[in-house]
Amino acid sequence: MINIFEVNETNKMIDQENLDVRTITMGISLLDCVDADIDVVCEKVYAKITTLAKNLVKTGEDISAEYGIPIVNKRISITPAALVGGTACKTTDDFVKLAKTLDKAAKEVGVNFLGGYSALVSKGMTKADELLIRSIPEALACTERVCSSVNVGSTKTGINMDAVRLMGEMVKATAEATKEQDSLGCAKLVVFCNAPDDNPFMAGAFHGVTEADAIINVGVSGPGVVKYALEQVRGENFEVLCETIKKTAFKITRVGQLVAQEASRRLGVPFGIIDLSLAPTPAIGDSVADILEEIGLEHAGAPGTTAALALLNDQVKKGGVMASSYVGGLSGAFIPVSEDQGMINAVNAGALTIEKLEAMTCVCSVGLDMIAIPGDTKATTIAGIIADEAAIGMVNQKTTAVRVIPVIGKGVGEIVEFGGLLGYAPIMPVNSFSCDAFVSRTGRIPAPIHSFKN
Repeated sequence: MINIFEVNETNKMIDQENLDVRTITMGISLLDCVDADIDVVCEKVYAKITTLAKNLVKTGEDISAEYGIPIVNKRISITPAALVGGTACKTTDDFVKLAKTLDKAAKEVGVNFLGGYSALVSKGMTKADELLIRSIPEALACTERVCSSVNVGSTKTGINMDAVRLMGEMVKATAEATKEQDSLGCAKLVVFCNAPDDNPFMAGAFHGVTEADAIINVGVSGPGVVKYALEQVRGENFEVLCETIKKTAFKITRVGQLVAQEASRRLGVPFGIIDLSLAPTPAIGDSVADILEEIGLEHAGAPGTTAALALLNDQVKKGGVMASSYVGGLSGAFIPVSEDQGMINAVNAGALTIEKLEAMTCVCSVGLDMIAIPGDTKATTIAGIIADEAAIGMVNQKTTAVRVIPVIGKGVGEIVEFGGLLGYAPIMPVNSFSCDAFVSRTGRIPAPIHSFKN
């Protein structure tokens, strides 16, 4: 039972500390939409999405109004499009047609984003996988709500360096294709290692092939709540610090569990997972970097940052798993630069570099996220960054990702505005030494020795 004390405490977290449910994401399997004719595929895809998700947005709004819990986004994830269009799509134009259909369906049901314009190529690429990947720049330039992801490695399979090299080229091509919007297309494109099948957060959400026909996944967020709780125990020892984070994560996850169960019941769709990530926004007081500063750092990036982030991530997960039996997705702390005012401040102060962010990704939820880099950064350099991040994920048996934005026409120190939840970011310098010869090697980096557990 939830008592009146919990109710009052939750209301305070919502009113004063920026607690929200970041997203309700409906995962939809489109495997039954496969056909040899692309027009038939598009008809089936549109019909299935608009049927299953027709009440998703209204349900989210109703729950938000009735319980007083802000639900910021309503989203859809689908079966990786390379599988859905694999039989019918013979050219990149065919895949772009599918992307436009997905965008049309997303607009029809009113969701913010639709994820799953994706390919899973951790060991090798089919012809359909490669066609989809090569279609990404055009697909993201001609759609508004479609998000794309490509999984290029895993602990079990190693890293597909052919796919890494190609994704370096595609990130650069997507930046060029959307240069009139400050290369915004790259904000909707993420490259993964060990991508989870049930992540509700964009741009990396897709509906894994092991999932049910349709599911409801919920992502909660509460950096402001955690920061406020830590302010009350300022100067206390590590045991008190950890207990405070853990208890706060428990309360945040309870709110998400309530919303997930209600949405599942009302939509008649099974509940999947709660993702209890601390996902920041550009709003003041909604920052993961601010939490790190409250723990005792002058700025994110100062010595001790990786240790503080490891502590935060672990305690968030420990608190969350006590509140829900089905915790999944990414779950932990996100460290996107453009979406976190504290991270932006750290970059501007000279405390935070891409290299330090890479070190931090060893212990956080995901990876190099929403980082603006100079528009003249080479495709091979981007591929090298992707390879480094994938190696961290592969060896550490965790999800890592890269979402970098080479802003065409802009250089180090300039500012790029994305707007909304995507915020703004300073252009960060990238190591200028070449990795061309390394990235040009073909084949794949083998799986690490500890992957052999059968």
